[in-house]
Amino acid sequence: MPEESRHISTVVPRSPAEVYAFARDPQNLVRWAAGLATGVREDGDDLITDSPMGEVRVRFAPDNAFGVLDHDVRLPDGTVVNNPFRVLAHPDGAEVLFTVRRLGASEEDFDRDCAAVRSDLERLRDLLT
Repeated sequence: MPEESRHISTVVPRSPAEVYAFARDPQNLVRWAAGLATGVREDGDDLITDSPMGEVRVRFAPDNAFGVLDHDVRLPDGTVVNNPFRVLAHPDGAEVLFTVRRLGASEEDFDRDCAAVRSDLERLRDLLT
């Protein structure tokens, strides 16, 4: 059976370029991405973050004009999780869209992950409004 995915989004009343630049800045991660970063340091193209799971390595897609903030997260056990994350134009500003993949998680854990992503995206929105 294929793994389930959920698309979590919120609208930010700012331009897509502004939202993209803010979300992409490693120094801002600790302000809005609680599920990923409580501390960030750069190591070449990677970010090393102190997350609730322990130290993880994050690599974002190269800077681009399309709003693509996809990123791979290497967990402490070496597992790499790809996270699709986009900033899209929206009539009211920008829509941030994050795809959460179930990846074998229980229904309860998957629901918790989705709620955490929703909270992070709402925090991002609130910081920019």
